[in-house]
Amino acid sequence: MITVHHLNASRSMRVLWLLEELGLEYRIIRYSRDPQTNLAPPEMRPVSPVGKSPTVEDGYNGGRLVFESGAIIEYLVRNYDRQNALAPKPTDPEYDDYVRWLHYAESSAMLPVMLSLYMSRLAPGADKPVRPRISGELANHFGYISGHLEGREFLVGDGLTGADVQMAFAVEAAHKMGLVESFPNLGEYYGRLQARPAFERAMKRAGEEPLKPFR
Repeated sequence: MITVHHLNASRSMRVLWLLEELGLEYRIIRYSRDPQTNLAPPEMRPVSPVGKSPTVEDGYNGGRLVFESGAIIEYLVRNYDRQNALAPKPTDPEYDDYVRWLHYAESSAMLPVMLSLYMSRLAPGADKPVRPRISGELANHFGYISGHLEGREFLVGDGLTGADVQMAFAVEAAHKMGLVESFPNLGEYYGRLQARPAFERAMKRAGEEPLKPFR
């Protein structure tokens, strides 16, 4: 069985959702954020070198530990996507686009979101020197994603892929902070993802409250 070391309100929701899409049995070991720091508890250290979530323990493969959500998505799709539905084949012309979007979500899109989050915790006005740059990067990256989704339901091809599972968290995180409401394509996109039965099952099993879609 697959075990997910799950931290509340974290990127591990991607993994629970993907496991539901794959139809795999899994169990959840839950961890709660420190109420003062909002950080992962020290109990996560034994299963993650940096004490972060998500981490997956693959009981079908000798208890192998895999961490970093992008790596987990690639691992699960490569090993357990029996229908070959969640990623193009490496010989498919769309495969390179799939890999790019899969990694773009964290390497580019999430950076200004995280910077905005950290700046919001400073004293009022302390972020003034960097706020224009952060706002510009948010518009740059989420405008790019929104433009790509014009006339499309998903990032790659005609159906859901692991790239959408990865990107959903970036859009959700930006939405929580009120950073992307000016991009209606992103609201429609996130609403489509939220409406998937596997997404709903994962949220229910994790005990997470779904965000209200934006338009």
